[in-house]
Amino acid sequence: MIVSCEFLLEELVKYLETYLIENNAHWLRLNFARIYQTSFQNKQFQELQKWCNDIAAKYPSKVFESENFATLQENALVSLIGRDDLQMEEVIIWNYIIQWGIAQNPGLPSDPKNWSVKPYKKLLEENLWEDLIQRFITPNRPVSSTIFPPRIISSQVLPPRTTEPFSTVISETHAAEIASWVDKKTEAYSIVNHPYEFKLLIRGTRDGFTSESFWKLCDKQTNTVVVMKIKGTDEIFGGYNPIEWDKSVNGYTSCNDSFIFSLKNGTVQNSILSRVKEPKCALYNDSKRGPNFGYHGDLDMKTEFNQNNKCYCNPRSYEKALRSTKGKSYFSVDEYEVYQIRKNK
Repeated sequence: MIVSCEFLLEELVKYLETYLIENNAHWLRLNFARIYQTSFQNKQFQELQKWCNDIAAKYPSKVFESENFATLQENALVSLIGRDDLQMEEVIIWNYIIQWGIAQNPGLPSDPKNWSVKPYKKLLEENLWEDLIQRFITPNRPVSSTIFPPRIISSQVLPPRTTEPFSTVISETHAAEIASWVDKKTEAYSIVNHPYEFKLLIRGTRDGFTSESFWKLCDKQTNTVVVMKIKGTDEIFGGYNPIEWDKSVNGYTSCNDSFIFSLKNGTVQNSILSRVKEPKCALYNDSKRGPNFGYHGDLDMKTEFNQNNKCYCNPRSYEKALRSTKGKSYFSVDEYEVYQIRKNK
């Protein structure tokens, strides 16, 4: 792509950009720091720059904590910090900018106490520095410099950056762990290299906690992940269904690759992955119930999931129990979500 750019083959550059983004996003993520640097070394890589900035805004540590951060081009840094959706506190961003600025000026003394303010004189008009000092020492004494009126600021309070998480139940780390289970990996993906996009289909507090709302939004949907925050505990339960939910079945559906899980969270120190051991009873489709995994409910959401302990887990068809208690263990949920997962482009 760089060679195509050098030969001014603009159409080929655009084609290669699109091909990389749509077919090699996983590789781009694995080599993100180098790709980010390269994308801003040429103005023609507009699509790649946008793709990189979208990733960097969501995971800014991939840029700010990379070994090559000090050599980052100014235009790349300005482009990134100008985004309102940059997922990092302003004060932390500012500290990184200071580090970057120091790296661009290797002649600066290592101890800030030895820095001098006198170079400011080079940026100001001839008499302005002395007038500034005089203004603070003897405020009532007239100055020779021209004093302009203050700038007009339309709003005293700047809007905060957008920091809304993608889920109200699970974190990005949880999503990466679930993705690794889907792909049957022995080690969990990191939050920046897992190959799936999580598309929200339903959220209880937004769409309702009933079986009717579940089937309205999730019927016929495939490759779904159900997650739920258990009321009164730190527990997060969930399940993965690679085949479609189908309320017309009104019975068990066979599946070899479904699983249920409990995620590490708060006082829950370890995640539990429980793969199906009785595939013929992996899933139960019933228009009067919500998502249901296993024979007699290894993980069952009946209806009105947030009230009166209408959900339960009862280990039968999956390898491991989500709770240590024997038999049915009932609970309600504070929140639940269903995501459809698909490979990143």
